[in-house]
Amino acid sequence: MPIATGFDHIATLTTDMDRTVGFYRAVFDAVVTHEVPRSEDHPWMKVVDLGGGSALNVFEVPAEAMIGDRRRIGGRGAIDHFGIGVDSRATLEAVRERLGPAGAQEMGEIQQLGGELSLFFRDPDGMELEVCCPAPR
Repeated sequence: MPIATGFDHIATLTTDMDRTVGFYRAVFDAVVTHEVPRSEDHPWMKVVDLGGGSALNVFEVPAEAMIGDRRRIGGRGAIDHFGIGVDSRATLEAVRERLGPAGAQEMGEIQQLGGELSLFFRDPDGMELEVCCPAPR
């Protein structure tokens, strides 16, 4: 039996901290719980609580530090995308309504993938993301 309790956080990069944190606040009601100011040896970082024990560690970096082709599987680095879980189709649909006004790009349609309903989109930095909930039985 696995001993992990789930993912604690995912570290992600942005070129615009305020835009990225604002996006997660607007779409997921996320809350900043900690901040590390920029220093000579560490970029500006905010810990963004998404709920359910999951967080993003968002680091602001210069544009040249963003590598890879964010539009192509295999070009996005070792982690292709991550999925954010919500409790129901109603919440998934509410998230979909919030995505466009918050600055999401290339929003897909809600689809069933196995036992989950899934919605793919790109955040304001162009990162591929997914929102999932259990599919009705």
